[in-house]
Amino acid sequence: MFIGCSTTDDVNLDDHAFYNTTQESLLTYAQKELSDYMNTPSVNENNFRLTMQYWTETIYVNESNYDFTNRTVSNNVWTDNYVNVLKNLDQAERIINAYAPTPSEIASWPAKKKNQLAIVDMLKVYTYQVLVDTYGDIPYSQALNIDLYPLPKYDKASEIYSSLITKLTDDINNLSATGGTFGNGDIYYKGDIAKWRKFGNSLLLKLGISLADVNPTLAQNTVNKAITGGVITSSGDNCQFQYLEASPNENPMFQETSSRDDFIAGKTLVDYMNANSDPRISAYYTDVDGDYIGQVIGTPGEFADFSNAGEFAYTATTPGIILSYTEVSFYRAEAAARWGIGGSPAALYSDAITSSFNDWGLASDAAAYIAAHPYNAANWKKSIGEQAWVAMYNQAITSWNFYRRLDYPQLVAPSTAIPNAEGKVPVRLQYPTAEATTNGSNYAAASAAIGGDKLTTKIFWDIN
Repeated sequence: MFIGCSTTDDVNLDDHAFYNTTQESLLTYAQKELSDYMNTPSVNENNFRLTMQYWTETIYVNESNYDFTNRTVSNNVWTDNYVNVLKNLDQAERIINAYAPTPSEIASWPAKKKNQLAIVDMLKVYTYQVLVDTYGDIPYSQALNIDLYPLPKYDKASEIYSSLITKLTDDINNLSATGGTFGNGDIYYKGDIAKWRKFGNSLLLKLGISLADVNPTLAQNTVNKAITGGVITSSGDNCQFQYLEASPNENPMFQETSSRDDFIAGKTLVDYMNANSDPRISAYYTDVDGDYIGQVIGTPGEFADFSNAGEFAYTATTPGIILSYTEVSFYRAEAAARWGIGGSPAALYSDAITSSFNDWGLASDAAAYIAAHPYNAANWKKSIGEQAWVAMYNQAITSWNFYRRLDYPQLVAPSTAIPNAEGKVPVRLQYPTAEATTNGSNYAAASAAIGGDKLTTKIFWDIN
């Protein structure tokens, strides 16, 4: 069902893939690979459920203690995004540009072509933002042209952000409701241009809010443009990948949890939810004899002695979230709190929490929870940051961004964390070891430019 593409003899390539394919199949493949990365709890790829202290490990606690080099995690994150997602999107773009329409397609092809290129590019923008937010400076302008640039330079992260905002704005403007798209090859939205437009504006909002502390003028202009253009307004507009019951197309979380007992509840979130009488805890975790019990982060524990992930993690068809209404609602609350953009921060804060309760089938409990945890204008970063942390439980990479930007919740690194963490929760991943060995000069220049290739080196927008 899923067909990838690349070339040969390079770290960025897949020897088992081929080019004789269509843009539809490449889009499908790239969408699945992007969703798999964003949603997997695999300790070899995405450890952010551990970093955000939602879960911890039962026996092998290396990753809970921020040892990501033992399994070469960064190599896998780099490959997942550059090869499996970006390279396939890039090849889809090449096929679209090279396509010669049949006589019957000549009239309709220009609009369809623009729509296809816009959708492909929006997913590129999303993926590049994920990479920048993970590493800082990364290969961008030379990243996908391996024939000309087998050892690509690293671009400045702030300049990449500016480019992404420009490109995304053009993509949104190029969408046409009268043109075709990818049909069923588009798993996220099935070619629904109205939903792609909302996705584009929501992604623009996400880019803008990330710049709030470092470039407030560009941030506000971008946020205003996004909200005016129309962002996601309900969970029905969520960008997500619908997984299937049958292998190999189950949710990767199910693939990891159904065969092994590797993860248990983290004490940090469990204690917070217990202390705040949060009804969502019953969906997030299993109970142990009527109680919810989390283990100290970074400490081994018996699977049966602690709460485990809830039923959603053991369900093959749980959708993989890319961008959600709950997430967008928290961005809007933040924009309102910072700049008075888009409405009342208290009302938008309530909307975001209500959406989270709706996500977990607990709509009737939202109002009471909000009444007990009202918006605090005097410390809005705490209000939004802590509640976003709880709500983003199943979007851990997104949660990490909220945490770094707002400095809430105030997570504490485990005493057993590796020395490289310097007693802190990581704020970036180190560059892949493969980059240091194969692209050494550019790697060294990038490491120096960002202030050192460390877990504690902040991304350019994380200035507080």
